[in-house]
Amino acid sequence: MRRNRSRPSAPPDTAAVDAVIVGAGVVGAACAYHAARAGLSVAVVDRGPVAGGTTGAGEGNLLVSDKEPGPELGLALLSTRLWRELAATLPREDAIEYEPKGGLVIAPDETALAALRTLAARQRAAGVTAHEVGPSQLHALEPRLAPGLAGGVHYPQDAQVQPARAAAALLRAARRAGADVRLGEEVTAVLTGPDGAVRGVRTPRGDLHAPAVVNAAGTWGGQVAALAGTRLPVMPRRGFVLVTEPLPPGFVRHKVYAADYVADVASGSADLQSSPVVEGTPAGPVLIGATRERVGFDRTLSTEALHRLAARAVALFPALERVRAVRAYCGFRPYLPDHLPAIGPDPRVPGLHHACGHEGAGIGLAPATAALVTASLTGAEPPVPAAPFRPDRFTT
Repeated sequence: MRRNRSRPSAPPDTAAVDAVIVGAGVVGAACAYHAARAGLSVAVVDRGPVAGGTTGAGEGNLLVSDKEPGPELGLALLSTRLWRELAATLPREDAIEYEPKGGLVIAPDETALAALRTLAARQRAAGVTAHEVGPSQLHALEPRLAPGLAGGVHYPQDAQVQPARAAAALLRAARRAGADVRLGEEVTAVLTGPDGAVRGVRTPRGDLHAPAVVNAAGTWGGQVAALAGTRLPVMPRRGFVLVTEPLPPGFVRHKVYAADYVADVASGSADLQSSPVVEGTPAGPVLIGATRERVGFDRTLSTEALHRLAARAVALFPALERVRAVRAYCGFRPYLPDHLPAIGPDPRVPGLHHACGHEGAGIGLAPATAALVTASLTGAEPPVPAAPFRPDRFTT
């Protein structure tokens, strides 16, 4: 991609804010919300609509269950608390469909159960609430599960939001705190001064001057980094979701997935991977995932991926065999090679901050990411250690 790192000139339209946030998905919206509430003047710029990229294709998962102990789990535990607080404080008209439904991870056999038991013990030591459940307890929690399963682990901290509604609600709240939101306006250049430090961005409407630019462009975060003259190796990782016809309330009560899903999340393979992830929604349809593959930005419908999703979901919930799938869609997770997001200031370009590369966890990690970014913008103490997320860690 051609770099376009421009020095400020006389633009047709100028404005000045403390920070420009590039991206109106849930991470950018959360950054705007937290920064505005911290007293910063911010502008959010996106070439599309609210939640027009990865956020709009997400299932809205807020998970601790799928994370190994380490920096990402610490971020997830903070986000779990922040999402709960947001659901309680946002006005009724900005309801985000927050559901503290809990997660249920299924082990089909004793070997898988032993591995899951070991992971859960390590997670508990890191602050996660996790309860092992036997075969009979499984069916008390989820009556429609297949028979013969070895057991599982219940994670009551797992929850769900409606991602597009959450992004829109956070942006409306940021606007009430003074944020400027510019949709349908593409950033074409990152402006820098003689010292190489960020001075704002350029769009077709003109220049937006700011001493800080936050790259919250999700899967396209590498392109925004390139505009600033630096490198962030974000790659798209495609995933498909099947959506069923509306089903009765409680058809699936939790977020339910097979234990091999955790290994798929952590894998660096570019090949097609699938593991059953099944969850209900307040509107009635059941969402069925999850696949992962690196095929660039190819949106071609993969019948192999959809057949795998359907077959593995039916193996977990046999009653789904009689249910119609009414549509399928895909999205692109922003993948970084070490499976950790890039969050915070980029020392290679003073004034450039990153908040992207969360892969499939961006919705869940959005509030904690925003808290870290806001701390870096204001000079406050970060709420969790920031070093593991340094954007320049990929420099060779």
